[in-house]
Parts: sequence; C-alpha cells; structure tokens
Amino acid sequence: MTIREFKMPDVGEGLTEAEILKWYVQPGDTVTDGQVVIEVETAKAAVELPIPFDGTVHELRFPEGTTVAVGEVIITVNVGGGAAPEAPAAPAAEPVAAPAAAPAAEEPEPEGRQPVLVGYGVAASATKRRARKSAAPAESAAPEAVAPVVPEQLNGHGHGPAVAGRPLAKPPVRKLAKDLGVDLATVTPTGPDGIITREDVHRAAAPAPAVEAPAAVPVPAPAPVQAEAPALAVPSDARETRIPIKGVRKATAAAMVGSAFTAPHVTEFITFDITRTMKLVDELKSDKDMAGLRVNPLLLIAKAVLVAIKRNPDVNAAWDEAAQEIVLKHYVNLGIAAATPRGLIVPNIKDAHAQTLPDLSRSLSELVSTAREGKTTPAAMQGGTFTITNVGVFGVDTGTPIINPGESAILAVGAIRFQPWVHKGKVKPRQVTTLALSFDHRLIDGELGSKFLADIAAILEQPKRLITWA
Repeated sequence: MTIREFKMPDVGEGLTEAEILKWYVQPGDTVTDGQVVIEVETAKAAVELPIPFDGTVHELRFPEGTTVAVGEVIITVNVGGGAAPEAPAAPAAEPVAAPAAAPAAEEPEPEGRQPVLVGYGVAASATKRRARKSAAPAESAAPEAVAPVVPEQLNGHGHGPAVAGRPLAKPPVRKLAKDLGVDLATVTPTGPDGIITREDVHRAAAPAPAVEAPAAVPVPAPAPVQAEAPALAVPSDARETRIPIKGVRKATAAAMVGSAFTAPHVTEFITFDITRTMKLVDELKSDKDMAGLRVNPLLLIAKAVLVAIKRNPDVNAAWDEAAQEIVLKHYVNLGIAAATPRGLIVPNIKDAHAQTLPDLSRSLSELVSTAREGKTTPAAMQGGTFTITNVGVFGVDTGTPIINPGESAILAVGAIRFQPWVHKGKVKPRQVTTLALSFDHRLIDGELGSKFLADIAAILEQPKRLITWA
C-alpha cells in the first residue's frame, strides 16, 4: 500500500492556522479526487477543503475543534490499493491531545497538483449523506465535539455526511448549541432526515421547571473551556464563563487593536433631518425599475457615501507605512460591517462606485445573505477602501467606530427616529438620525473630514442631490 498525506493548505492570505470544524469522512471511507473531506475556519471565513487524490482514508490526524498550523498533515489516505493496516481510531473519539509530530512515510506530492481552497463549491460526491447507523454501541460512539463556526452560516451545503453516533446538525446549529450549553445528543430532531434545527436547540435550552439542588452541595465554577472539548452546560449559578479567543474573533481583535493604536482616530458627528430620504425609500419600493429588489435606508446611505467620495476623492486613500506613501484609490470597494456570532466581519462590494442603484441593491442583498449563510470568502473581505457600520439597527443613536485596517475612514449610521425638528420655521415631528465619521488623521485633516461628512448629510437631507451631484 502507499500512504499519501494531505496538509493544511495555505489560503494565500497570510494566514498561519485554521480550526477544524467538521470532518466529512472517517477512517476506512473511500474518497475521490476533488471530494470535500473537511470544513475548517480560518481567521477570515469557513471553507471546505477537497482531497487531491483517490484512495481510502487511513487516518484523521486531528479531532474537530483543533487549531492546526498551515503545513501540518491533517489526513492520510491509502492510495496504493492492497490491504491497509488497521486504521487508527478517529481522533474525535480519543482524549484531546496533540497528535504525534512524526509524519507517516509517504511518497512526495506530484508536481503540478497542490491542495488548494476551492471556495464553497462541493463535489457531487461530497453532498451525498451516508445513512445514519442505528443502534450503534455506546462505547463506539464518538463524543460530540462542537466547534465555533460561521454564524447562521453554512457554506450552502448543509451538514455533510452523518457520522455514526453523532446527531445530524448544520455547523451554525452546532455553534448555537455550544453557545447555549446544549448537548446535541439530548435534542430531539424535527428537521428533514432527522436533522436538528435551530428551533430544536432553542426548545432544548428553554428552562425546565426549577429543581433546586441541596444548599449544602456547592457548585464549583466551570473549568476554562478548551477549544477541542465538547460543549458543557454552564451551571446556573456559575460566576464566570471562559470562551476561547480564536478564529474570526481573534483576528478581529488583533486588527482593531492594531488600527486603534496605529491610525490616529478622529470622530465627527452630524445630526440631520432624513425625512425626504425616507420618503424616497417608500417611493422606490413601488418603482417598477426596483421591482423585486430590496430598498431600505442603507441603500440610499451607501449611494450617498459613494457620491460624497466622488466629490471628495482624497478621502478614499490608504497609508503605506513601509513605502512612506499615501495611496489614493480611484475605485471604491464599499465594506459593510456585519456583527455575527463568529465575530465582526466586513465583506465589501467591489467597484461599488461603478454600480447603478439597482446593481447596488443586488450587491447589498447578496452581501448580507452570503454573510448570514456563511458563504463569505476571504477574498470578499479583502481590499476594502471605506466601510459603513449600521448601529442604528440595534436602536443605537451613534458611536465612535474603529477604522477597518488599511482604510481611511468608517461611517457609523445611527437609529432613525421621529423627533421634534424645526422645519420651514415650525417645530414638527421629523425623521432624524446621526452619522459619525471616524477617520485617519494622517490621511484626512479636519477640513476634508468635515466637508465629506457634511456632503453625506446634505445628500440625505435633499436626495435629489444624488442626481445633481453625481
């Protein structure tokens, strides 16, 4: 027999590690070239990896929930035919420990074929779920290992193959169960083919009639949560809970600290009457040219930002510390900050400046739905030039956002509320909002920042300027 090794690939984005979210195969399974065998989460996104050769799975080197460095062998495959030695037990069923560092003997990878990420396309063979094995012996069942995954997010292909003894659930449902301290093995599934749904998890997490423990029995504080350990229910009287910092949350924290202490932030605010824009939103919803498209205030705010950038092009820049240069961008990749259970992600709309209003609506809708479903790719979060964060959806009036690294400014959109406002000499109830612009003072001085913010507000006060200023 011939054993081949498949290593954790480098996505080419400067990432050095990834967490194993889910194995789609087990030792003894047959795999084919291009078949997706694993889902991993990098600091950017969740992605599925295909195996680059045919054969039979010999060993899974790491259990789900383990963070693995790029270049580490994660799976070995018998590609030579003939009888293979007894395959090691699946890592998920073993105590969590670092696997042996010594790699198995193998032949080198052939030239011209390197394992690469393929986005989120799944080979046909990977979408077929094996039948669940019933009545599996309890001692052979692998314990549930729930790892942080994409928010409500999946790569569009569901749960992958079932593993004997493990409940069927999509990655976001597993994440929800972990967050709520629910053991999926105790949840009754109601989804098709016995899949556990989010509603099933919420039902399982609902408080049952209280049964108080004897007062004499102290409840110890929970031990720190290990990344690779199964999720445990947190005692109701626990004083602390520890959550591992990894994946997107870890990357975001590092980026925000780097931005906050590298770029000198200045934040300016403007409060104004946005009533006319809100009326235009209602009119566009019934416009035949916008039929079937989502029209909301964020769409027109994004368009106003693009027009204001055109009027103030020096705003759209980046600071190159290594070259000691200011890089003016003649295109706008418009980022939209999205808060998700995995952490903050900022995908961006490429060349948003060149899009018509219907095109921009489609792009925004696709960006939001992609983020919710977990299909956001690392490439979609690279190359942004300006970001909008809509804190108003949480009922927040304004904030002082931190600039996305590599950009010059970020706009926070506050809640839109009816307030008493002087309109045409009389106090009337008008729809009012506050915008906050944080900008890098190395790139944007007070005058430019003020003019830019005032232009955005002026457009939204009189949306006909979307035409006259465009």
